This record gives sequence, structure tokens and C-alpha cells, in this order.
Amino acid sequence: MKQSELGLSPWEVLHDGLSRLSGYELGTVSIFIGMIVLLLWIPMGERLGVGTILNIFLVGTVTNLTLPIVPAASQIILQLCWLVLGLAIIGLGSALYLSSRLGAGPRDGLMMGFNRRTGWSIRLVRTILEAGVLAIGWLLGGSIGIGTLAFAQGIGPIIQFMFRLIGDHELASSGNRK
Repeated sequence: MKQSELGLSPWEVLHDGLSRLSGYELGTVSIFIGMIVLLLWIPMGERLGVGTILNIFLVGTVTNLTLPIVPAASQIILQLCWLVLGLAIIGLGSALYLSSRLGAGPRDGLMMGFNRRTGWSIRLVRTILEAGVLAIGWLLGGSIGIGTLAFAQGIGPIIQFMFRLIGDHELASSGNRK
């Protein structure tokens, strides 16, 4: 999404704002924020797993390694394709690793914890979290655009749809009563 130049996902807007203020690379900030978000799990009783640890370190590290080598998209059709493909891949990847039940990444664990505590749907919880993080990141100077809004509004429903697509009916229907 960074290289599509259409705006970052809300969490990346936060990371981008903090990166600009601190001078640390985007992926490095992502790793630090991931560790801090784990502290929010404590009152929710979320459990750490191997997936949690891998998510924290792999996402940030891959971000740092790929940004210098992936060229920015310059044509709007390519930018839009990268955006749509990115949303689909993030949604499917989230559903697959969450369905493994080997531990959610920090941000997804926060989503799952709020889902369990409130009974609200995955799509509603994720959308609320994304909107809050987006506001903070924007205030810190993070990059936003149409892709940011598409991600903030779309990722919750996309993840819930992907749970259905892969056959995890428990997670697909969690919180549908509200």
C-alpha cells in the first residue's frame, strides 16, 4: 500500500507518523507498536502464541526489507490494482492465520479480544479500531489517501468474508448478534 501511493492502512498511518517523528524505519516502528499493543491484551485475557511473535517481527522486518526494492506505482490503474489486491491478500492472510489458532498478531488479537468482550461483529470491531488508529496517525503526520479510507472501511468486512470463504464458520459468525 505504501508503494501504491494511494494511502496507507490506518495502522501504517500511525507507524508512518511515528516514523517521521522518530526517524526509525516504518517496519521498526511497527515492531515497537506491536509490542505495546500486546499490553492492551492483558485486561482482555488474550493468549500469546507463536503466531503472535512471528507477526510482530516478520511484518515489520519484511516491510523494512521490501520498501527499498518495490517500485512505486505511477499509473492509476496499477495503483488501484495494488490497492484491491493488497486488501484481498491482507484479508485472506488474516483469516488464514487467525483460523490456525496459533496466536493472533497484536492488532488482530486486540480485534478478537474486543469481539469476544462486546459480542460485536468482527467487521464492526475492526472498523472502530481502524478509525481510532487512523485519527491518531493522521494527527502525528502519517500519510493518508483514498486507500486509507478503503482499508479502514473495508478490512473488517473482508476478513469476515474470508473466514466464510475458508470455512471457519465460528469466526465468520462471531458477534453477528450485534
